[in-house]
Amino acid sequence: MTSPATPAEMRAYIIERLVGETGEPDRVTDAARAVIEKAAPAIRESLRLNLCLDLTIELKGVELARLADARPDGDGHAMIVAPSAASPDALVMTIDAAAVALIVSMLFGGDPGLAAAPISRDLSPTETVVASRVFEEVAKGFSQAGNSPFDLILPLPQAMCGADLKKHILRDGPGVRMVLAISAPAGAGELVLTVPQRLLLKGAGSGSAQKAGPATQWRQRFSEEVMRSGVELQATMPLARMTLGQVAGLRVGQVIEFEGDAQAQAKLSARQKTLFVCEFGKLGQNYTVRVRHPFDAGHDIIEGLVAAG
Repeated sequence: MTSPATPAEMRAYIIERLVGETGEPDRVTDAARAVIEKAAPAIRESLRLNLCLDLTIELKGVELARLADARPDGDGHAMIVAPSAASPDALVMTIDAAAVALIVSMLFGGDPGLAAAPISRDLSPTETVVASRVFEEVAKGFSQAGNSPFDLILPLPQAMCGADLKKHILRDGPGVRMVLAISAPAGAGELVLTVPQRLLLKGAGSGSAQKAGPATQWRQRFSEEVMRSGVELQATMPLARMTLGQVAGLRVGQVIEFEGDAQAQAKLSARQKTLFVCEFGKLGQNYTVRVRHPFDAGHDIIEGLVAAG
């Protein structure tokens, strides 16, 4: 995000980075619970009709999360990012190794009386295709439940697993994590759906709230106490790139030069969250930083990888 922003957009960006999309977490989780409770039966029916999978699907939990944390750790997992007309990451779906093993066993005629062995390695091509088909049917069920703000674009891309999954970078932002427990006589596993708060609240908002002006909407979302709370700002500047050997050789009194573009790469942070990229300068006797543009975490990671390469 490097284009100029209005004061209202800038304020919204800062508040989202610090406290999430809304200052009312209960409102967010209640909206997510209503969405997934309506979608779960449709998801189960879509899996039954199109993949002949007779699974029990139950809501295990709903919690606030960051979109960047939706990527799972460990072997045997699969993930897919479903786009919509409104967002390239409207729905992030992940499935764990135990669930993949259960579904593969059911699809290929495994003995329902024997527990499916969990997968402790990267998924095979066949298992990846199975995970992709499951995600496709989950997305269909999710859309058929009437969740119009998400308006998912089908068909979905192939599921990610193994090395592709580990190197995939998710855009950061406030989200909601909905955990579904899926089970059958041969075992059980988890399917996790993570959605951006902004899309969730777009569907949960009333007609009057949607027609209200920006100032009214923010007053409704944030209490005066939250808006008046103080935060400490910190400005940091990149110094230089050094090898570990060079760092280990530093001595007291040694002088280290700033890199040529360091002055234009200062970062302004609050509560350990980077907000803006700034330009370091001086006004009279005081040092200053001038805001250049909002901080883009994904772009910063990619630039770091390019520089390291």
